[in-house]
Amino acid sequence: MSEATKEGAGTGKAPGKAPEKVPEKVPEKAPEKAPDKTPEKAPPKTPRKSAAKPPRSRAREFALQGLYQHIVGRQEAQAIDDFTRALSGFHKADSVHYDALLRGCIAQASQLDALIEPLLDRKLAELSPIEHAVMWMGAYEFMHCADVPWRVVLNECIELAKEFGGTDGHKYVNGVLSGLAVTLRPAEVQADRASGKARPGEVK
Repeated sequence: MSEATKEGAGTGKAPGKAPEKVPEKVPEKAPEKAPDKTPEKAPPKTPRKSAAKPPRSRAREFALQGLYQHIVGRQEAQAIDDFTRALSGFHKADSVHYDALLRGCIAQASQLDALIEPLLDRKLAELSPIEHAVMWMGAYEFMHCADVPWRVVLNECIELAKEFGGTDGHKYVNGVLSGLAVTLRPAEVQADRASGKARPGEVK
């Protein structure tokens, strides 16, 4: 009797090849993590495609950037102007309107604040720099840019606040500037209300 037969006889197991050792259960390999499907963070919302923006809208954007620098960093108008005019895309802006807004708002800051402050529900110092600058621009255009309809001024300022300001800041800008328009452009506002084009407090 062969050794294999003897071994089988002694153990009660059938002769032949010894059974293979059953391996311990190996946990299934976790599937590779699928690529993250979460879309990349969207860029800041832009009301209009850059290429479609008219020169005055571009001018307001550059003026806003400049006024922000003035409010936050207390930079002088000339230094801001020198820097801003060298920025990419400035050649597409209405430089005359930009210059009027930047220099006019800085020169008349106290007067503009005096118009804005009574319509605020907080201290002037608690306004965000963007909201503050946008309100300056709106008030200045109401006062000095009679060729721009008040509703255009209001809508442009709201869009700036939406694009560059905090959440819902545009609603606050809308409320303050709508109130200023009644004082600074009374005939226009009254005419639009009479025709149904203007609804007080409406967020455009």
